[in-house]
Amino acid sequence: MRRALAALAAVATIGAAPAPLVPAVPTGVALNALMASTPAPTLAAYRLFADAGAQRPNAGVTPYALNTPLFSDYAEKARFLYLPPGAHAAYRPKDALDLPVGATLIKTFAYPADLRHPGEQTRKIETRLLIHRRFGWTALTYVWNDEQTEAVLKRAGKRLDVSFIDAHGQARQVDYHVPNQNQCKECHSLSGRIAPIGVKARNLNGDFAYPEGRENQLAHWTRVGLLTGAPAPDKAPRTAVWDNPGEPLEARGRAYLDGNCGHCHNPRGMASNTGLYLDLEEVRPAKLGIGKRPVAAGKGAGELETDLVPGHPDTSIIAFRMASTEPGVLMPELGRSVVHEEGLALVRDYIAKLQQR
Repeated sequence: MRRALAALAAVATIGAAPAPLVPAVPTGVALNALMASTPAPTLAAYRLFADAGAQRPNAGVTPYALNTPLFSDYAEKARFLYLPPGAHAAYRPKDALDLPVGATLIKTFAYPADLRHPGEQTRKIETRLLIHRRFGWTALTYVWNDEQTEAVLKRAGKRLDVSFIDAHGQARQVDYHVPNQNQCKECHSLSGRIAPIGVKARNLNGDFAYPEGRENQLAHWTRVGLLTGAPAPDKAPRTAVWDNPGEPLEARGRAYLDGNCGHCHNPRGMASNTGLYLDLEEVRPAKLGIGKRPVAAGKGAGELETDLVPGHPDTSIIAFRMASTEPGVLMPELGRSVVHEEGLALVRDYIAKLQQR
């Protein structure tokens, strides 16, 4: 390109009209596209990433991870937060961080060919955006093509056959379900409005491997100006890491139920009418399901009568529904088509060792 421009300059003569300027290639995130009422047809139009494969986040886009995330048919997830220039998130001790207009949460779902070798031969499935516009949050989903070079908007969702080798070396296949726009609203509903659910201070209160080294995410975000008002990490609430056996069993069991059930089962969620609240903020035994009968009987309860029976996972409806893949029985209702064997084993162990309160 530089040689071509030099050649054009060399042949220019005195008095000739000046050569037209070559327009600069846009750089940085396209905030105007994020804020537009009409979604862009492709993920690339937002310029959230500096490469076509969405591997290198653009300026202003920060990677992050959750201590205990939602299980999604064993998919790996890469999460990022974009904040407009000069903007910052505000700390909240319980709810998701207070994110400014223009903030965008980005989550890419992908599968390595072999889960024992994460990051190798990875197939990206979809990238979901949650954009904070002037009148609220908007959820959009972009599905990746077979060539892995472009992700296209899919409002109606999509089903995909995905094959991989699991952590035990067994061949697995899942009927992967890309949600439609209305289904996004079901999980991300808080008091009837779309809202973020994962970016809570307690779920971010853990280390992340940044290019310059590992650092606690709350401390890092505060240090670089992304977050204001946060206390020191040891003074902030923290969600346990569900698969870390070094942490207390009850904390891990509660963390798993919070991450996989609590977004609906809370006083402001879609399942508020059940009276079963599984978010970490809940402390009332009956609301946690202990000794509680479901509000509506049916095949979802099997022949069981109680949501959670301390010491008895086999008679606890929570464990029964986690172990099912049958529509109308399985919980969570969306986001999985197979049983999360490791998560189920944890919750069963948690219930088995739970003391009657």
